[in-house]
Amino acid sequence: MSDLALVIRDVVVVDGDSGPGAEQAEPVDVVVEGGRVARLEYRGTTPGGTDVAHEIDGRGRLLMPGFIDAHAHADGLLFDPDVQLALLRQGVTTVIGGQDGVSYAPGDGAYANEYFAAINGRHPTYAGGGIRELLASYDGATAVNQALLVPAGTVRREICGRSTDAASPAALDAMLALVAEGLADGAVGLSTGLDYVPGAFATTDELARLAEPVAAAGGVYVSHMRGGYEAGSQAGIDEIRAIAQHSGVAVHVSHFHAEPHLVHGLMAGLAASGVDASFDAYPYTRGCSILAMPVLPASITVRPTAEVLALLADPDERARLLDEWFPTIVDYPSLGPDWPEQLTLAHIAGPEFAWAHGLTIGAAAARAGTTPAEFTLDVLAASRLEVNVVMAVPYARSDADLASILAHPRAMGGSDGIFVGAHPHPRARGSFARYLRSLVVDQGAMSWADAAALVSTRAADRFGLGDRGRVRPGAVADLVLVDPARVADRATYDAPLALAEGIDDVLVAGVPVLADGRLTGATPGRSIRRSGTDRVVADGLETALRPSSTGRKA
Repeated sequence: MSDLALVIRDVVVVDGDSGPGAEQAEPVDVVVEGGRVARLEYRGTTPGGTDVAHEIDGRGRLLMPGFIDAHAHADGLLFDPDVQLALLRQGVTTVIGGQDGVSYAPGDGAYANEYFAAINGRHPTYAGGGIRELLASYDGATAVNQALLVPAGTVRREICGRSTDAASPAALDAMLALVAEGLADGAVGLSTGLDYVPGAFATTDELARLAEPVAAAGGVYVSHMRGGYEAGSQAGIDEIRAIAQHSGVAVHVSHFHAEPHLVHGLMAGLAASGVDASFDAYPYTRGCSILAMPVLPASITVRPTAEVLALLADPDERARLLDEWFPTIVDYPSLGPDWPEQLTLAHIAGPEFAWAHGLTIGAAAARAGTTPAEFTLDVLAASRLEVNVVMAVPYARSDADLASILAHPRAMGGSDGIFVGAHPHPRARGSFARYLRSLVVDQGAMSWADAAALVSTRAADRFGLGDRGRVRPGAVADLVLVDPARVADRATYDAPLALAEGIDDVLVAGVPVLADGRLTGATPGRSIRRSGTDRVVADGLETALRPSSTGRKA
């Protein structure tokens, strides 16, 4: 089909540049050739001389650019057809991984495979070779595209090991070289996770220096901020401001969850300081993370897992944690005194605790006949720390509050979706359909064109993802057909595995990957590299492509 056209008939085109009332526009036929949008023809047959290999009936549907998840955790699981299906049923054709400062490259992947197993899963093939080899692992092996950030925590782990001290000048030089290498290999920026280890031990000065090569390369500094978000967001934003003002880097705040007035006020403050800032936010109030992060000291979790397990088994150390540490976690902004009822067990690697999936720690502890703190230590020990939890916040936000945050002109769609777990957060399977259903259909808080900007166009521009994010001649044909009457998220906190509805046909690089709501088995997905020579895998052969005229990838 590579030399023949695909035509989407009688469809209304909407993208982030469409403007008001775009969904009432006259339907067109969209012709796709060579993996790109060739032309839009108003009502009528495709011009003579075009050989049509495949037609899709677009009547009653909107054609939107493929959705881009600006903060995803599909890294090691993107090869899983079930994960691809969950993403495509939401219209997601590209995910940006390497988030929160932890991923497989640089290095051999062992640290991320251990520490972030409950978030990113384990990569099935990567064993070294840096960002270049990690990116290559996705080419032609999945139905969904993957872009990557250089993870600053992994960089620190490679150079400084498990040290909690500030990086020495020599270590900082070595870290800068790894960041620059990752950017040269095609990463779209640098990520930090400043509540995770070892990122929690990085100083602001260290991060500002690491941002220098990112700014020079035109990448983005992406940060899971320090401070726990919510009411603690000011401290994280102040640090981001200092990093940006030192380096000149463009910044992006990961999963910016806080009350609307805080989000708008802090973003306005960055703009007034001359900082080029954007953010992503998922359309839910509750969060999700590894259990060890909020409930154990970073000075413990930075140690090798075997040492942490030995500590948890030591009666004196265990008593010290129970008596001295656990009373302090109530001060963490995303927890509070009711933390046992705020944390729902989503993934537990220890099979003896499988019965606790979907229960709060408080309920599970009561069933086990122990205290919440003791149960927490028990389940972590039995699972070798591989546990993740859905985290409720003390003050839930309404749909109108979420709409106010997402209406910000620098907001982007980011699910923070974690696919690991028997009872995961519904955001992994619902976020992008929920954006459309809640913001456009139910609340009327934004137009379809505004929604296209939120879920696609802005991220394509921000992260330099080439000719994506729009439906126009010459654009890469990552395309989504949306039924505006049916589109809806079905995943809930009680039933988190339900797939979204109303998106049944999706193309990636002009190839149908979802048809009638089912995977076609095609794997045209690829890694999207930031710059330099672009390489794709075609028919099992690596093929070099000419860089685009902008210096960014096609």
